[in-house]
Amino acid sequence: MKQLVKLLKSAPPTAIFGLLVIVVYVFVAFFAPVLTPYGESEIVGSEFEPWGEGFVLGTDNLGRDMLTRLIYGARNTIGIAFATTCLAFLIGGFFGLLATTLGGWVDQVLARVVDVLMAIPTLIFALLILTILGTSIPVLIVVIAVLDSTRVFRLARAVSMNVVVLDFVEAARLRGERIWWIIGREVLPNSMPPLVAEFGLRFCFVFLFISALSFLGLGLQPPTADWGSMVRDNATLITYGDITPLLPAGAIALLTVGVNFVVDWFLHKTSGLRDEH
Repeated sequence: MKQLVKLLKSAPPTAIFGLLVIVVYVFVAFFAPVLTPYGESEIVGSEFEPWGEGFVLGTDNLGRDMLTRLIYGARNTIGIAFATTCLAFLIGGFFGLLATTLGGWVDQVLARVVDVLMAIPTLIFALLILTILGTSIPVLIVVIAVLDSTRVFRLARAVSMNVVVLDFVEAARLRGERIWWIIGREVLPNSMPPLVAEFGLRFCFVFLFISALSFLGLGLQPPTADWGSMVRDNATLITYGDITPLLPAGAIALLTVGVNFVVDWFLHKTSGLRDEH
């Protein structure tokens, strides 16, 4: 606990701000049912009612409370983005470390498969697959995770290439250690800092990607609350000078900025660089 307090005291203001944003968003996501005055898809008034006592942020195009939808959107969008990023790292990280540790034809085959997948524009590929397979949440998570795992594979492969040639890895091979032991005990721990930093960046990209798909109608489907679809459903209000559609867009931007501040701080800490005074 003392180390954590000491670490936070040494953190720059931007990192503190980012951590506070993440903590607030996680709290809101976990306690959404307690914090919201209405149900997620409950119609409680007329369409596009203005901000007031009854509805703090007004109502949407169907008469649902915008504040409630905004809070539930945090739970749905962030939760699905986090699950997708974890799956992408499991797939891409595993095959990236496996490719460099085994080397030879395994490395070449996996690398060429990833090159082919990365040659196809991600958004077009995702739209095509989701149109064919449907847009249920499990399908959405798997499709985006597989597409995003190609980036994780490239990073894991590049980082671990500098590790597998070191003496302690060669010593483990000569001792007859199994491949899984070498990956888990030697290669992975020494490749963690850039992978952890990439996890934060990947989360932002996945988070934005899911919101973009929802805005296009192929992400989270109604009546599930999602920030991307909320922007689309209420976009007509901008014509009348109402900033309500900008609230979910602002929530997306704020979380992205907060996560990037924390990632920048983590990269600085793990790089061994010191601040100049």
